[in-house]
Order: sequence, then structure tokens, then C-alpha cells
Amino acid sequence: MEHANDAVTPEERPTQLSGRTAWARSIQTPLRDFLQTETGGAAILLAAAIAALVWANVDEASYERVWSTTLSIDLGGHGIGLDLRQWINSGLMTFFFFVVGLEARREFDLGELRERRRFVLPLLAALGGVAVPITIYVLVNAGSTSAHGWGVAMSTDTAFALGALALVGPRFPDRLRAFMLTMSVVDDLVALAVIATVYSNEIHTAWLLGGVAVFALVLAFVRFGVHRGIAYLVLGAACWVAVLESGVDPIVVGLAMGLLTYARPAARSDLERATELFRRFREQPTPELAVEAQQGLRSTISPNERLQRLYHPWTSYAIVPLFALANAGVAVDSQTLRDAFTSPITLGIVFGYVAGKPLGILGCTYAAAKLTGGRLRPPVGWAAVAGGGTVAGIGFTVALLVASLAFEGADLDQAKIGILTAATAATALTWLLFRATALLPRRLRITALAGGAEPLTDLYLDVDDERDHIRGPANAPITLVEYGDFQCPYCGMAEPVVRELLADLGDVRYVWRHLPLNDVHRFAQMAAEASEAAADQGAFWEMHDLLLAHQDALTPADLVGYARTLGLDVERFTEAVREQSGTARIAEDVDSADLSGVSGTPTFFVNGRRHYGAYDAATLTTAVQEARLRASVPAKETPSSTGVRPPG
Repeated sequence: MEHANDAVTPEERPTQLSGRTAWARSIQTPLRDFLQTETGGAAILLAAAIAALVWANVDEASYERVWSTTLSIDLGGHGIGLDLRQWINSGLMTFFFFVVGLEARREFDLGELRERRRFVLPLLAALGGVAVPITIYVLVNAGSTSAHGWGVAMSTDTAFALGALALVGPRFPDRLRAFMLTMSVVDDLVALAVIATVYSNEIHTAWLLGGVAVFALVLAFVRFGVHRGIAYLVLGAACWVAVLESGVDPIVVGLAMGLLTYARPAARSDLERATELFRRFREQPTPELAVEAQQGLRSTISPNERLQRLYHPWTSYAIVPLFALANAGVAVDSQTLRDAFTSPITLGIVFGYVAGKPLGILGCTYAAAKLTGGRLRPPVGWAAVAGGGTVAGIGFTVALLVASLAFEGADLDQAKIGILTAATAATALTWLLFRATALLPRRLRITALAGGAEPLTDLYLDVDDERDHIRGPANAPITLVEYGDFQCPYCGMAEPVVRELLADLGDVRYVWRHLPLNDVHRFAQMAAEASEAAADQGAFWEMHDLLLAHQDALTPADLVGYARTLGLDVERFTEAVREQSGTARIAEDVDSADLSGVSGTPTFFVNGRRHYGAYDAATLTTAVQEARLRASVPAKETPSSTGVRPPG
């Protein structure tokens, strides 16, 4: 019989309660999948932009002729006629903004935006990164009719920015990418509001009211739990047509539909129902039961995650590059360049993005940290914040979209040149900043990038009573959170210490969050899946205790044996493990560990503060007592107490 003790070597066996197994961060999570798709799409987007420039300069007439071709859809004498560029800009880009809405809703439901203290700083930074570039553009274009194009200079292209960051600043912390993603959500919401209110055509009230009525019907469907995708597709299309005919850019329909699509972890009742349906199918494999089993499995994944997985690759790898191909082309010669770089349109866009974005983001972040005495502080160092500001100067997709609404003819060409120049300059500036940071002494470089000599000290996502696995009094004033791995020998040594702590102190509750180190412990992920399968039957802590007590026996046969020992429904347990029903739940824990700066297992947090050093009973008791004192005597947090100081 195969056993799990091959992963615990003599050298790895702990001799004191201070060791940890290092995390190589090889686990895929929803946040990492999203960032990787955005970054990967940047390469295709760049290729499409280059292709558009080459095409426009080789045969400008052909380029314009293709994208000006009219495509009409007529039904019973009523129809819509748009050229190909408009179908892409107002049609396909609706799906792009639908994905933006999905990501924004995911952030509101599961990410940073659900916690006000985490949301405030990215919100202020994003608003600063919008306001300062707009101000610069308006100042450069003051007194000119081109001043109305100020919306071109406000929005960052998330895919291009993340791609450039991966290329020229690979050592910038991962938390910078998460910080930028939150800023980009705010950035995109502001951009859509501007497009809908400032750059719409003459408004036809009747059509607009019709669109509102259809959207109200969508809201009713959501309220009463209608889950038929085809119903939302038909209503969304009807709303899109009504808004288009009203004179408002219909891409706002995509954003609104995305924001309505909720995100949530898989509910235990849904997992239980899916397991039961799958078991019925195995016993009697008929087409009808196959359909029911598929529907049951689909119901365990939230509509938000399901639709993101469906549409995000399409928007990143096809729709946005197609948009670039249709809009980035501009014929360039010496006279065109001379006119552009003496035009306030081009100069306003370039200075707005290259200077305004970093000034707005860095300035607002610094001001917030200073004015709050360090209570609001970035999750990274100030050099990394500056790098995020410079790379945010890449404004491409939304900038081109607004430019196509605000300008035409030579003015549009000058705006395109400004957008492309700003993107190039922002990338170069980010590279120079990264190179300058790399030349600093090691200690200063770590501080500049990470924000201090120590990693992030706060638990990134607060404990959720309905979601987290909690042992102890629900209303206890002290919460001890452990990120653990069931096969980690150090977690096994820590378990009896935690038990002793809970027995001795009656005002402590304990939370286990998964961090299976798959690159080190071959059975860690499966053990985590087994604990979640047991949780579906109300036996998480019983399985937790067995797994940590038998770390040398975590094979599939061992796990089934533990389920039988606990009196669980073994067939249901086995199917849940085989179908990896707990994967999404585990991935969320891994995401929160990543964003909390966790570097190995076990890692403890006491009332949200990172615990450093040993984790024997005496040391953890002291940490709990200090947390109890802090909870009873609130004190104003100062920059020195957090280990992170604003510059200056």
C-alpha cells in the first residue's frame, strides 16, 4: 500500500516549534488566472496594434474601406445599419465591458471592494489617476475646441499595463498587480460613466425609456431567481438595441449586466445536491440523468465565475485585439508627425498620461497615507506605487474608444498618435524606474518595493463567519487564523499547541485556512479536498484532526478509511473528492494567503496581525494576551507601529 510518508524526509522533520515549509507559489487561483489572461492578451493586443499601423501605412484606402463597410440587420422592415468599426466599437466591445462588470462584481462580492478599509486607498489612487491627467489635458487645450476630448486622457488599459509590468518590471511585488487591478475596476467604471454621459449623441427619450424598461425586467428576473441564460441574452440584446437607438453608447449595457451577475463560493447545499445527482447518474446512466448531473455541477459554480471563464479569454484574445486592428491604424509621415507633436490634442494626451497618471496615483496615495497617519497605506513600497503609476500611463483600448467618439479626421489621427506615444513613453519610464530601483542597496531595494523590512502584516481578508471553518466560541474577542497544509510536518506539530491554547483560554476562536503546498507535499491538495468533502457532511473538524494526526497516511485509500471511521456517507465523500468539489473554496484561501504575504506553513494571524517567531504554547499565549490588551484599549495606529512609513 502506498503511503504519504515519502514526502516527509528526516531532514524535514521538525525539532522545534518555529519551522515552516516554504511556499513556492505554484498554485493556480481565480485571481492569478484573471491576471495571467490579461497579461497574455497584451501580446496579441500589441501584435494587432502593430498590424493596424502597418496596414494603414501600406494601403490606407484599403484599411478605411474595409472598416467602413456597412453591415445591416433587418427584421420586418426595421433594422440597424452600422459600419464594421461601429459594430466592433459598440457591439463586440459590449462583451469587453461585460467582463469588466463581472470583475467589478467579483471584487465587490469576494475581493477588495467588499472591505471598505481595503477599498478606500485604491479608490483614491484611481480617482487621482483620472483627475490629474484630465486637468493636464484641459490646461494644454484651454480655449480650444479640442478641450472636449478630455476623456481620452483618463483610462488605463489593464491588459497592456499588466503585460508591460510583467515585461519591464518582473520583480515588482504581486500585490502591486492586485492593487492595480482594483484601481482599474474604478478606472473603468469612471470611464463608462463619462462615455455614457459626455460622449453620447442627441438623446431620444422614448428609446432610452424603453431601454430602462427592459433593464427593469432584467432586474425582476434576477430578483425572482431566473437562471436561464437565453432569457438574459434576449433581454440584453433588446436593451442594447434600445440604448443604441436612444443615442447613448450601448456598451454601458454590458457593464450593467456584468454588475448584476453575483459571485459567491459554492454553497454546501449545492455541492450536496450535485453529489446526489452524480451518484444517481452513476447508478443509472441515462441521458436525462446526465443532463440533471451536468446542471447540478454547473449550479455549484457562481454565474460570475462561469461567465468570466467563458468570455474573458474571448475578450482578451479576440475582441480587444480586433478592436485595436480596427482603430489603431493611422497613416504616418513626416508632416503628420510634425502636425501631431505641435497639436494640443497630442501633447495633452502624452503629458496627461506620462506625467498625470503617476502624479495622480502616487500623489493621492501619499496624501492618504500622510493624512491618516499611516492607517491607510499601500500594500507595497513607494517605488512599486510609483511603478504602478508610470505603467498606468498606458491608455489604449478605452482611450481609442473615447477618441473615436470625440474626434474625427485629422484630430482623430493626432489623438491616436498621442495615445501610442504615451503608451511607449510610459513603458520606457516604468523600465527606467525599475532599473533605478534595482541599483539600490539590497535593504533599500526591498523597502522600496515591498514597503518595509517585513512582509505585509495584516490578514488581507477578514474572517467570514458563514464561510470560514471556525472552532471555538463564535463571539470570542480573539481570533487565531492559521494557513496550513495537512501534510506539512510543522502544521502537525502546531496542532496540539492550538488545542492546548483553546482549552486553556476560553475567549479564543480558531480558523483554519487551506494552503496546500503541492510542489512539496504530493498529497496536500487531495487532503484539503477530503476535508472539504467531509465539511459537506458537517464533519470538517473531525476530518481535520484525523488528517493532522496521520500525516504519513494520506493516500486516497487512507482518506476513504477516515471517512468510514467518521461514519460519513463514503460514496458521497468519494465522489466529492473525485470531482474536486472543494477546489474553488481552497483556491479562495490560497488567494487570501497570497495577498496576506504568507510565505509558508504554518502562518498564524492573531486578530488580523501577523504572528512572527515560534508557535509554542507560551509564545502563542503571549500573542493572544497582547491582542486581548489591544482589543480592550483601542490605540491610534501610527506608521511606526505598522513598520511602514510614508516617504519624507
